[in-house]
Parts: sequence; C-alpha cells; structure tokens
Amino acid sequence: MFALAYLDHNATTPLDARVLEAMLPFLKERCGNASSRHEYGRAARAAIDTAREQVAAAVGAHPTEVVFTSGGSEANNLFIKGAAACLKPSTVAVSAIEHPCVREPATDLKRMGWSMVEIGVDAEGRVVAADFAAALAMPAKLVSVMLANNETGVLQDIPDLAGQARGAKAWFHTDAVQALGKVKVDFRTLNAAGVNALTVSAHKIYGPQGAAALVLDKRVELKPLISGGGQERNLRSGTENVAAIVGFGAACELATARLETDAVRLTGLRNKLEQGLAKLETVIFSRNASRLPNTVFFAVAGIDGETLVAQLDRAGFAVASGSACSSVSPEPSHTLLAMGVSADVAKSALRVSLGRANTEEDVVRFLQALDETVRKLKGLAAVAA
Repeated sequence: MFALAYLDHNATTPLDARVLEAMLPFLKERCGNASSRHEYGRAARAAIDTAREQVAAAVGAHPTEVVFTSGGSEANNLFIKGAAACLKPSTVAVSAIEHPCVREPATDLKRMGWSMVEIGVDAEGRVVAADFAAALAMPAKLVSVMLANNETGVLQDIPDLAGQARGAKAWFHTDAVQALGKVKVDFRTLNAAGVNALTVSAHKIYGPQGAAALVLDKRVELKPLISGGGQERNLRSGTENVAAIVGFGAACELATARLETDAVRLTGLRNKLEQGLAKLETVIFSRNASRLPNTVFFAVAGIDGETLVAQLDRAGFAVASGSACSSVSPEPSHTLLAMGVSADVAKSALRVSLGRANTEEDVVRFLQALDETVRKLKGLAAVAA
C-alpha cells in the first residue's frame, strides 16, 4: 500500500499530469530520432528545441547555454571532470555539504594530480567565509558550492561566493537541482556575478526522471564525458531522450508559473510543521538559516532515523532519513557531521520535504503519527532496558 501522504519531494516529485500529457506522443506515435532528416526526426528535433527554450526561460539563460544530460549527477560530473580535463592540475574546492555527485568527481581528480579542498560550513550549514577565502588563496581553479542543500534546505549566498571565485580566476559551478521550482534561479544574474555553470534536473520539479541540464557559460571549455555523434554541441553525445526532455521543458514552464504561489503556501505548511515539532522536543537543523520553503530536517534524540522512517512508512507517511542518493549507506548524514552535529544525533535525523499536493491535514496527521511512533519506540526501548 502506498503512503497516504508523500513527504519526500526532495528525493523526487510525482509526475505532473500535464507533463505526462506533453510526453505521451513521444512515447507512442512520435518515434523519431532527432538526428534523422525525415519528418519524424524533424518533429523530434523541433520538440527538443522547444524544451531547450522552456528550460532556458525558467533559469534566465539563453537556449544555446542549455546542455541536456541524463540527470543531475551526469551534469555535475560533466562540469567538474570536463573542465578539469582542459586545465592544468591545480585545486578543486567544494563545500563540505555537497551531494556525492559533486564530492566524488572532485575526489576522482586527485588521480589526475589535482588537490581537493573541502570548504567548511557553520552550525547552520552556511559556508564559512574564512574557509572559502583560504580555499581560493591556494589558488583553486575549480569551485563548486550548491545553491540549496538537499537535506537541510539551506541556501548559500552564491553571487557573493562566485564573485570571490571570479576574483581568484577560478571557474565556479553551483548545483541548483534542489533550488529550481522552489526559489528563483536566474543564470544571467548569477553569471554576471561569477557563476560559470549550474545544474538543474526535471524530476525535482514534477517532471520525469532521466532528464537534466548543465547550464553553461559558452566561454568555458569542457571535454565531454561521452563522445560519439556530437549531440548537445559535442558536449554530450548519444540519442536524445526526447520524451523526457519534452517533459522537462513542460515541467519548467509550470514551475515558473507556480513559483510564487507555491513558495508562499509551502512556507506556511513548513512553519506549521516546525511549530508542531517544537512541541515534540525535536532538534530542527538550520532553523536560523535562509532555507527552501518546503524542507524541514530534524532529529528525535535517542530514536534511530532509519527505524523511524520504516515505522512512519507503515503508518502511511513517506519521509527520508537523509539524501535518497546516499540512503544505501548506514553512515550518518555527512551534511550534519560537517555542521558539527554529533554522530548519535545525526543518526536520528529525519527529513520532511513538502510538495504541491500536501495539505495542512497532512501536516497535522504526520505530527500525530510521529508523536505516537516516538512514544511507542521509546516504550519498547524502556522495556528492553
């Protein structure tokens, strides 16, 4: 039985019915390869061109700056590894709270003679200015700091950080996957400040899984990860996933239209949730930082987060104990550890990420279920002791 309330939108979002409607023709009768010269191929190419314009409009970019990929992980790897391949080995600097698809390729550069620096964050999850300045002093040639954290929802001051990177003559990338559709993302403004590339993804904005984009300043030279037919300006060869790309474009158009109203409504739900959590003696992480309107990351002391996720799932609520992409690991959240949270408390962490379909009733019922589940688990622990 599926959960009565889906509260894990930072992991992935449900496919919007209007997005599916836009995709269906390209999953059925419109079967052309966009590289083909016949009518079917031309129709597929036109659909990709339209989607590219829609994605570009959603992030304030020019369509020629949008490079489609299979996902956010590929886009992040394309920038970090692709840029590094065109530079002399130096220092790559990433924040200590980056997603694994940024940290791991940065680590991989060590085998190519690069040094890697992790930029520290404070107790709220914000980049420490002194650490950032120290990283640039090395000097760093590549820098990546995410716009919004996938676990805490904390927003970084990307224009300021990118401006400093530009002053140090470093390429600056930001993973904006969690930000798109929740806060305004404007590549033109960010690019003027010093951002050379940003990553966005369809399945975080009610689009399909399997489509994302690297929005890239064309002055940045990249070596492609995948060579072949020369698609995507020779930066990402391979037959395009037309249906998913079309869905990405449609989702971007909807996200742009709904941005302000969604943000206001989700902020209200988030505040109501946090008020209830405060009464249950939870620890809410990054509460004093600027955050996404839909994200709450908290812990119930003494209760294992994975156990709580499983119990709440049985009660009808889909939540997460951390990033879905790292859920195979029993280790506590690297984001919380970087923030100075103890390993014991970090193992108790639970993330609720709200979405369009969630209601006040969902929040009230979740708080009731959480209270009952925690009482039950603590009771079992007491008996076992």
